[in-house]
Amino acid sequence: MNKGKIVGILLLASIILGVVIYQILQGPILFADDFLTATSDNKNHIITSTVLGLLNGLITIVIAVLMLPVFKQYNFSLSFLYLSFTIASFVMIAIDNVSVLSILELSLNHSKYEVDNVGVFGIIGELLYQKHWWTHYMSLLSSSFYMFTFYLLFYQSKLIPKFLSLFGLIAVSMMFIEILSSIFGQSIGIILMLPLGIAQLSLVVWLLIKGINQQNNTK
Repeated sequence: MNKGKIVGILLLASIILGVVIYQILQGPILFADDFLTATSDNKNHIITSTVLGLLNGLITIVIAVLMLPVFKQYNFSLSFLYLSFTIASFVMIAIDNVSVLSILELSLNHSKYEVDNVGVFGIIGELLYQKHWWTHYMSLLSSSFYMFTFYLLFYQSKLIPKFLSLFGLIAVSMMFIEILSSIFGQSIGIILMLPLGIAQLSLVVWLLIKGINQQNNTK
């Protein structure tokens, strides 16, 4: 099978996992008004989401390893930088998962105690929630670095049409701007994240149908 098609399958799996983790398993629970109660009531969902998150991080590393022999023919240093960014992103996912599991542990203890302690748990819960917010956004920020180098390597190598890689670069840049502005409390709008979803799906479709341009595998 063409290596590009394998990467396309892995990218599709990563996209699906991302939707399942953040839109189905974590999002409705951690962003609920009474998130402590919701978290304890959905313990298995939270644990599953953290495991899938690590799996998703591993997929990005596997993609980088698969493409390394190809990419390094065009830009040796950037290829290894891309691999390094995927590893760093995996570490950030692990850190974010720790903050999620901390909320889970607090919520499980919260459900065991009397109502008199709800105020204390609420304060601690809010602190852990804010910690998770920061780790989550730092994780998203770190992911933008490996995705940018990913599309930049595709742009330089011409393994896919330039319009796809250029669109990906623009989409990642827009995501980076939105994440950075959110970190500084000046969110522009979630709409800036949408182009990346389109770019990723477009890349998946291309890789699954066409693969990578094997004629450009030699310099």
